[in-house]
Amino acid sequence: MARVAYGDENSSPAVKALADQIRSERDGRMLNLYSMLLNAPPVAEGWLALFTAIRQQCTLRGDYRELVILRVALLNGAAYEYQAHIPFALREGVTQTQIDALERWENSPALTPAQRAVLAYTDSMTREIHVPDAVFDALRGYFNKREIVELTATIGSYNLVSRFLEALAVDPEQAHA
Repeated sequence: MARVAYGDENSSPAVKALADQIRSERDGRMLNLYSMLLNAPPVAEGWLALFTAIRQQCTLRGDYRELVILRVALLNGAAYEYQAHIPFALREGVTQTQIDALERWENSPALTPAQRAVLAYTDSMTREIHVPDAVFDALRGYFNKREIVELTATIGSYNLVSRFLEALAVDPEQAHA
């Protein structure tokens, strides 16, 4: 059960308008994550803008983005985030075999060298924060500077998501309508 009550989207005309915007940008749905964010409308607005940019406006390929999100969720024990992104990963071309390899990705033949470089970077950013030069340099052969910045923002942002979800114990979708 969530540690804080979900926001009331009818609490004011401004919050109702924000809830309508969230639904329009998120396939007509109000996820529990966004219901929680409605408790702090300015944060919800900023969150929506950031994650719309990451998920819909970046040039980083979707398969890399979704592998990162799944790995961050695994590292942080964020089941909500992990389960929510499996369908997105599959739609972006990540195979079930690759998803299954994420627990022990380092030597998996299911993953390409570029995917392994991304996952090493994800692990370093998430676990140690300070990324060794060798881990960072491995990205340079696969990604341009824009993609590296987008990759870095994706990893950092989805660490935010998992920490927010877990700290507030946001319920899986079926637990709150």
